[in-house]
Amino acid sequence: MIKNKKAIVLVSGGMDSLLTLAIAIKQDVEPYTLHVNYGQNTQQKELKAYKNINNYYNIGAERSLIVDIDYLKKIGGSTLLGTSFNIKKNDKIPNSYVPFRNANILSIAVSWAEVIGANYIFIGASEVDFSGYPDCRREFFDVFEKTIELGTRPDTKIKILTPLISMTKEDIVRKGVELDIPFELSWSCYYNEEYACGECPSCKLRINGFKKAKVNDPIKYSSIL
Repeated sequence: MIKNKKAIVLVSGGMDSLLTLAIAIKQDVEPYTLHVNYGQNTQQKELKAYKNINNYYNIGAERSLIVDIDYLKKIGGSTLLGTSFNIKKNDKIPNSYVPFRNANILSIAVSWAEVIGANYIFIGASEVDFSGYPDCRREFFDVFEKTIELGTRPDTKIKILTPLISMTKEDIVRKGVELDIPFELSWSCYYNEEYACGECPSCKLRINGFKKAKVNDPIKYSSIL
């Protein structure tokens, strides 16, 4: 159990990062939430979700950081950064993978953590119900911790915490219910529409998680309206 420690919590606006924030708060950390706009197709929806989540947990502007790194869109290489949503797998890695995205985001989090004296970075990565992204593995975070150790001040001590790393979407839903998180504020869909599509890989993972957990998903899907 972490007691009275500052922590950076990466909050995309999705249900995984929402639960990660709730878990951090449950562990009595002082959360500083980081949201990154990187030119993703659902940038507006995710940013709105992030702000709503911050408001729900009473996280003020002084503990919130929104960063724009649209160079990832300029670099490209992912369907999440373009107009095509034809998700395909190449060597088990789908083309929705944004090349080295988590390393870019974690680098920002480390900079902020070092400035404010935070000792922890929470990220809602999972090795189970994820899409095969190489930067969502605990092995990656372990190596990144070594990079932090070598690249920061000698007295800087920062750990990357991945509380969801071994959880399925069903587990995430059940834990979310246990912590009474506002699932209705989260956004998982790959599309930037009024309602979630219910058909993209992210929506399907979410829908299946709620179905297996026998819990009603509070958001609306255009495919089942």
